[in-house]
Amino acid sequence: MSEDISYYLDTVFADFEPELKQHLIRECSLKKIPAGEVIMRAGQYIKHTLLIGSGRVKLYRQGDDGQEAFVYDLQPGNACALSMICNTKQEASEIMAKALEDTVAILIPIQLMDELMQKYKTWYYFVIANYRARFEELLVVFDNVVFKGMDERLEFYLKNRFRTTKTSQILITHHQIANDLNTSREVISRLLKKMEQDQKIRLQRNSIEWVAEV
Repeated sequence: MSEDISYYLDTVFADFEPELKQHLIRECSLKKIPAGEVIMRAGQYIKHTLLIGSGRVKLYRQGDDGQEAFVYDLQPGNACALSMICNTKQEASEIMAKALEDTVAILIPIQLMDELMQKYKTWYYFVIANYRARFEELLVVFDNVVFKGMDERLEFYLKNRFRTTKTSQILITHHQIANDLNTSREVISRLLKKMEQDQKIRLQRNSIEWVAEV
């Protein structure tokens, strides 16, 4: 198993200093998470911080009525900044996380966090960079909710998905998009149809192809 962790550290987290990599190999474990599995639930006390080696994880909030509100995605090379905060303060999570694809993650035990921050500069800078990136993403989400209409939010959402997946076609349903943008499926279907008429996308069964310039 240590060879597997070493592979992801060398290829995805190559900027980590050698001593840090060896520390993580000794103390951490690797977890394979199938698509659709809920990794973290609201109210759950977190025992590990996740480093994403492959796949994609969605973080979201869930209301009392079961509606979901998208927060941000985690891609390979990312860590869950919110779990780092909860780990440090030993608080329960206020968000949920689900694997959107088959995912491989390095699990870092909570008790290592303070030691890693104090001993390894590359870990310190990595944590700070993750906090900053997630904060900037949350600002974008806030701006979209407060200052933009649903048509602009939808186009931004789709462009971001196409950029991050680096493909011209994504597998996603109208219902999933509606959940992420906290609106109804009917609204999303209508706006997607308008985007198709404007020759920005091509709608297919359970997938969307981007045909305009991203």
